Amino acid sequence: MDYVTVRELREKSGEIWQRVEDGEEFVVTRNGKPIALLVHTAPAEVEARLRALRLGRLGSLVATIQTDAQASGASTLTEEQIQAEINAARRERRGGQAPAPAMAAEPPAKPYARRR
Repeated sequence: MDYVTVRELREKSGEIWQRVEDGEEFVVTRNGKPIALLVHTAPAEVEARLRALRLGRLGSLVATIQTDAQASGASTLTEEQIQAEINAARRERRGGQAPAPAMAAEPPAKPYARRR
């Protein structure tokens, strides 16, 4: 995989696009930082490639969350401790108020006709 700057892409776009069509892959950089990937794809493969890219990104995100959970000790919480954390966050979001009481069930309908 080769690197190409945004400026090079602008100045040599025809050459770079031809190389992409020939199967080469590029990392596009701006100020030395990667910002995009250029890879060839056939119209029929677009959805499958996007799905694979998104799955890879999801896997990376899950791994990061798991690492953070292990580092903070959150990975050892019990279900009761997790529920207590959720309840505390909900209370905080409501401004420290107690949970709203459950709605009372409506009284059963009366079996006789309406009043006049």
